[in-house]
Amino acid sequence: MWSVLLMGLAGLLVGGALSFRQQRKPLWTQICFYILAGMSLLAAYLLSLPAA
Repeated sequence: MWSVLLMGLAGLLVGGALSFRQQRKPLWTQICFYILAGMSLLAAYLLSLPAA
C-alpha cells in the first residue's frame, strides 16, 4: 500500500520538475524535485522487499 503511494508521489514530483522546466525556474528547484522523486522510488522499492 505504501509503495503505491510513494510511486504516485514520485510521479507528481517528476511532473512538478517538468512544469518548473517549462516555466524556466532555477535549475536547482528541478534538481531537488528529481532527487526527491528518486528517493521516493527508492523508498517504495525498499518497502516492497520481503522481510528477512
